[in-house]
Amino acid sequence: MHHLAYLDAGSGSLIVQAVVGGIAGVAVAAKLYWRRLVSRFRRQPTDQS
Repeated sequence: MHHLAYLDAGSGSLIVQAVVGGIAGVAVAAKLYWRRLVSRFRRQPTDQS
């Protein structure tokens, strides 16, 4: 039994864009959650007058 598959240039481009977009989305989400996590442990400046 032969299985024939064909991907044209448009399909390959769509796959590459989806992968790059997914990686960019994960990077932005990680940056936001990292800042939120770090801000909880950061010391607040004390006002010494």
